[in-house]
Amino acid sequence: MASIYLDERSVSREEVLARAARGARLLHEAGVREGDAVALLLRNDFAFFEAMQATAALGAYAVPINWHGKPDEVLYVIGDAQPKVLIAHADLLATVRQELPADLAVFVVPTPPELLERFGLPLAAGRPAPGERAWQAAADACAPWDGPAVKLRSSMIYTSGTTGRPKGVQREPATAEQVAANAALLRQVWGVEPGMRALIAGPMYHASPNSYARQVLPAAERIVLQSRFDAEDTLATIARHGITHAVMVPTMFVRILKLPEAVRRKYDVSSLRWVVHTGAPCPREVKQALMDWWGPVVYETYGGTEVGTATLSTPQDWLAHPGSVGRPVPGARIAIYGDDGVPVADGVPGEIFVKVDAHPDFTYLHDDDKRRAAERDGLISVGDVGYLQDGLLYICDRRSDMVISAGVNIYPAEVEAALAQCPGVQDCAVFGIPDDEFGEVLAAAIELLPHSDATEAELRGYLAEKLAKYKIPRKFDFYERLPREESGKIFKRKLRAPYWEAAGRRI
Repeated sequence: MASIYLDERSVSREEVLARAARGARLLHEAGVREGDAVALLLRNDFAFFEAMQATAALGAYAVPINWHGKPDEVLYVIGDAQPKVLIAHADLLATVRQELPADLAVFVVPTPPELLERFGLPLAAGRPAPGERAWQAAADACAPWDGPAVKLRSSMIYTSGTTGRPKGVQREPATAEQVAANAALLRQVWGVEPGMRALIAGPMYHASPNSYARQVLPAAERIVLQSRFDAEDTLATIARHGITHAVMVPTMFVRILKLPEAVRRKYDVSSLRWVVHTGAPCPREVKQALMDWWGPVVYETYGGTEVGTATLSTPQDWLAHPGSVGRPVPGARIAIYGDDGVPVADGVPGEIFVKVDAHPDFTYLHDDDKRRAAERDGLISVGDVGYLQDGLLYICDRRSDMVISAGVNIYPAEVEAALAQCPGVQDCAVFGIPDDEFGEVLAAAIELLPHSDATEAELRGYLAEKLAKYKIPRKFDFYERLPREESGKIFKRKLRAPYWEAAGRRI
């Protein structure tokens, strides 16, 4: 029997689907109709699957909310998406309960004790407040949903908001042809197959883990959720459950590889067959070291919340063309445009525009102008800079992160990739800060490994062996902990904003 695991708990897939069918009727009784929104303020938990499936059965949009956000950020998404229902873990609900719209129906999921312990919260924080309706009990009291067939809608994911308020990416309902094409595409990209054992290491409010979870639910023999990423626990989980498939981000690879060799050798990871990474460029040395250890099982994709999955690089592709993120998937078109709006030649960096026919078109909720501005010749930009070479796509950096210093383009991602390999460095972010002479110069924010005493001079010396002089940051700041999501993405806006505000300028 197929099962889903979280820490020491497990449920069968049949239990999840049965509660989802009852939950669909519960949502319908609460006023949810086709095209409406249902907000999910949930950590990775069984209820996340139940809520997504229940929402999909009604043809509504599930709106997963980044629970790492501050209360005003959570409330912004709720106010923008205007959901008919909110389903939330009890401890997360407590932070926004008093500010929720009066007409918003709320269902509470008790926070499991192991999650409370992991996040340092008291047991009382996991219980619903008096008068609040528990999701499980309310759903179980309903008959299974047996309403008419509806058009399939994906989750409405909110962009990360690193350059301003996040926007909801609202897709049109998928046609039958798009449903079939998308399923075939994701099977190819993620290796989805019957009997797989899948690890979901990232939070399901992100696009890739969310879509991955939807795809593996009907196919996997075992799905294992992680409530929070920990490098050694991830290896232990792979060994304990015989994980065959996983979706991860490069930061996770870096942290796993920085474990002491004696720790890494404790765990048998030979079951792994298909590990996909996405979300950010992976340093070449990191990927090579991982494949030397795990074997040729590491796949890479490029895409975005707006455009879906546009490329795939197999292990064999990458070993033959290190640094590439692969070739376009079937039905994908990719073009590179210069600042003048004209396509550039092979090997010349520019803004990446893509279109994947398997993915329905979208708009940014309440902001059609922004959607139109992102389009060129029917293709969409998600703000990345890169180039095509012999049919392969290479990524330089985010366009918003690119730094122009004395007229020279510098891509912080390249510097971050080098810094991430420096002994003693756990996390880092590189970004531009104002400079009277050069316009902008690079600054580096560094989080060291526990017990590391690496100095600025040592970091500079290490970088000098790997990078041109103009790419070495002028300023280094050391942080006890960088403002980073569990997914690995650092909020650069929070790091660089003080420098620009001090100069009387806004970014």
